[in-house]
Amino acid sequence: MKVTIADCLEIDTLSHAQILAGKAQSHRRVTSVSVMEGGSVDAILAENGKPNQLVLTSFRSCGTKDEAMEEAFQIKIIKSLAMAKIAGIVVFWRDGDLYLKDRTVEVARELDLPLLCVKDVKGVDVRFFEVIEGVMDKILYGDNFRNDLITKTIYHLLNFEKYSNFQTALKEAAISNDFQVILLSKDYNPILTVETRHQATIEDAIRLGKDRDVEKSGIYTFIDVNGVLTYWGPISVDGQKHFIFIVDNDDNYSAGEITKLAEIIEIAMGMWKFTPERDAKADIIKALGRGNLSLAYSLRNELGIEDKQIISVFQCQDIDIAHANELIDDMVSKHAIDVIRISGDGEMQGMIFKNDLVERESEEESDKSLCLQLFSKMKEGSKAVRIFHSTGIEGIEGAVDGFRLITENWIFVENVFPYKRVFTKYDMTLVSNCINIRMKNPGLKKAYMDLLEPFRKELGEHKAKQLVETLETFVLDAGLNSSKTASFMGIHTNTVQYRLKRINEVLGAEITGNRIIPGLTIALALKRLENADK
Repeated sequence: MKVTIADCLEIDTLSHAQILAGKAQSHRRVTSVSVMEGGSVDAILAENGKPNQLVLTSFRSCGTKDEAMEEAFQIKIIKSLAMAKIAGIVVFWRDGDLYLKDRTVEVARELDLPLLCVKDVKGVDVRFFEVIEGVMDKILYGDNFRNDLITKTIYHLLNFEKYSNFQTALKEAAISNDFQVILLSKDYNPILTVETRHQATIEDAIRLGKDRDVEKSGIYTFIDVNGVLTYWGPISVDGQKHFIFIVDNDDNYSAGEITKLAEIIEIAMGMWKFTPERDAKADIIKALGRGNLSLAYSLRNELGIEDKQIISVFQCQDIDIAHANELIDDMVSKHAIDVIRISGDGEMQGMIFKNDLVERESEEESDKSLCLQLFSKMKEGSKAVRIFHSTGIEGIEGAVDGFRLITENWIFVENVFPYKRVFTKYDMTLVSNCINIRMKNPGLKKAYMDLLEPFRKELGEHKAKQLVETLETFVLDAGLNSSKTASFMGIHTNTVQYRLKRINEVLGAEITGNRIIPGLTIALALKRLENADK
C-alpha cells in the first residue's frame, strides 16, 4: 500500500500538525523515516537525503548561535533535501521554542516542499520515536490491508474446490493481485516460477540476490532489479530451506504486506502438501561428487546437456562465495559457457559446460583457456583460497573421475605444492600416484627414494639438505625455472645455478633430461609427503 503525507497526518502524533508549506504536495509518497541531527550539510544529506523519506528534526542542533548564519544554514539544508526529493520535513518544538526561521519557511513554500510543525499533543511534547512508530506502522501494515491483497490471495490459495493444485492456485492469486513469485532452491536455482510480466529476467534478479547475500539478510530484503521491485527472503518448504522472491509489479504494496503475503504462501504450501520439483542442477553436482553415474546420467538428460559439452569440474575451499559468483556470472554473460554450482560455508563445487558444440581452435577462444582464466581470477583477493579442478574432461564419466580425483587428493596436494593455490588434474594425478606408491608398493617407493640417496652418502647433512631443498623448489614449485627458484628461496640466481650444477654432479645426470625428470619428480613428491606426516 502506498503511504502519503496525507496518510501520515492521520496518525495520532501528527494529527494536530500545522502545515507550514507544501500543502498541495500532501500526495507525496513516504517510504521511510529519519531523524536529522547536527553536522555538515553533506553529512545531513547523506543520512537524510533519500527519495520519499520523511525527515524529523527540531533544527536545534543544526545551526549556530549567530542568527544570520543559522538561517543561511537552515535554508541550505532545505534546498539540498528538496533536490534529493525527500517526502517532507516535520519540525518539532523543543523546550517551548521553535528553532525554525521564518525565511526557512518561505524557502520551503517557494520549493513547494511539505513542511509540518508539531508542538505538542494535550500539553505533552511529541517525541521522535512516537512519530517514527506511527509512520512505520502505516508503511508496514497500513489500515488492516485495506487493499485486500491478503484477503484475495487467501481466497485463491485456499480454494481447494476450484483448483487442482497449489501451482494453479498461486498463479491465479498472482494474476488477481498483480504480483509475481519465484521459488528458488538453497543454491538459487529456480524450481517454481509464476510470472505475470516479463520486464526483467530471473537470471538478473538471482545475480543481484547473490550480490546482496540475501541468505544473511532479514525478512524481507528489497532489491530493485532494473526498475522491477522484488522482495527476497528465506522460506521453508517440506522442511527444507529455500528462497522466495516476490515481485510487486506496480509498486502497490508495502514491505509489511509483502512479508505477510510470503507467510501466507508458505502456509498454503504446507496445506496443499506442495513438494517442489527436484533441483536438478544441484542434484547433478551432488551425484557427480558421490560417483552416482546412473543418477548423473538421468539428471544430465533432464537438463538437456550432452557429454561433449562438459569441459571441467571444480571444488573451491575458503572462497568468497559472492565474489566467485560474480566472476562466474560475468564469464557466463560474455561467453558461450555455463556453470552449474552449489555452495555454502566458503566452499563451492561446480561443473562447467559449453552452451553449444562448436569447437573453438583459437587459444584466445578455447573453452579450456576460459576455465583457467576463471580459476586464476577466483584465487585473487585471499591467500586462503584453494581451487582444485579437472579441466579438459568429457562426459559424465569424465566428470565423476574428475571429482573423485579432487575428493581423494585435495587434502594432500598442498603438501607437495605448498606455493600453489590452483591445482590441476596433473598436480592431483601426480599426488594420487605417490599416495598409491606409499600405501601399496613399498618396493617401488624405495626405488624412487633411492634416487635421492647420493646426497646423503656423498655430502654432509647441511649441504645435502641445502641441495635437496633447492632441487625440490626447482622441480616442484618453479617449473624448472632458476629465476623463480631464486625468488621462492630468497637467494641470488647465480647461487641457484651453482647449486643446480652441483646437483648434476652428485646425481651423475642432467636433471632436466626427459628421462630423468619424471623419476625425480615422483621421488621429490614422495619426500614431501613423507615429511608432512612427521
